[in-house]
Amino acid sequence: MALVSVDELLSRAQERTYAVGAFNANNMEIIQAIAKAAELENSPVIMQASQGAISYAGLDYITGMVEIAAESVKVPIALHLDHGTDFDQVVRCIRSGFSSVMYDGSKLPLEENIAMTNKVLDIARPIGVSVEAELGKIGGTEDNVHVDEKEAMYTDPEEARYFVEKTGIKSLAIAIGTAHGQYKGEPKLDYGRLEKIKSMINIPIVLHGSSGVPDEAVQKAVKLGICKVNIDTNIREAFVGEMRRVIAEKPAEIDPRKILGPAREVTVELIRQKMRVFGSSGQA
Repeated sequence: MALVSVDELLSRAQERTYAVGAFNANNMEIIQAIAKAAELENSPVIMQASQGAISYAGLDYITGMVEIAAESVKVPIALHLDHGTDFDQVVRCIRSGFSSVMYDGSKLPLEENIAMTNKVLDIARPIGVSVEAELGKIGGTEDNVHVDEKEAMYTDPEEARYFVEKTGIKSLAIAIGTAHGQYKGEPKLDYGRLEKIKSMINIPIVLHGSSGVPDEAVQKAVKLGICKVNIDTNIREAFVGEMRRVIAEKPAEIDPRKILGPAREVTVELIRQKMRVFGSSGQA
């Protein structure tokens, strides 16, 4: 299948009360794992690339590999820019073939975030590219995007209503207690805030920093309006953990395929399990 828009996937998820997993694609094996898991679970899926992944692999490589993966399966796949903080980078991704982009202006003053989001929308909307925005700061570090815990703040429901009114954005990432990277303790999600925001904006809501959030907590958030769940750290942990296990078991191994292959298969199973938690299995 050709790449599809995230708006299309999330609109359906909102109607049926499930969430679509957005998994970070950092190399070929992980891209293959995401596609295989989606096909086995008959689930729609979002492959997303951060600015760091694009810098590492190259924009053309990321786009090309995901397009090949999408054409190799019968389930819908979207290619999404995760945490695009640079306007020029957002434009380059759109030109490269991304079907969705996130403009992350969460560190900007509210009116400036609105203005920049609208600038991106003016480019993306006419050609059918989805746009995700973010309001409120999610703590932690993801590639080159860092928010200190002291600066992290929850999304204000009234600001969310105002932001959606002024932009007409179709999906919004909010801060309700998650964090990027590995957690030091168990995260506590502010469900009351999520319910209030959902009552004020009738669009799909995005949960970032979901690795390490207990399954039950994610499922409750999905019932309350979360339609897109981002997972990156859990994939890194599983993938690299299996590589380490193979190398420790076979220290003389020099064939990278025999190290990366098992890591890919472990990642497939992790992603399948996440899709079941999100409720997207069987929804393609």
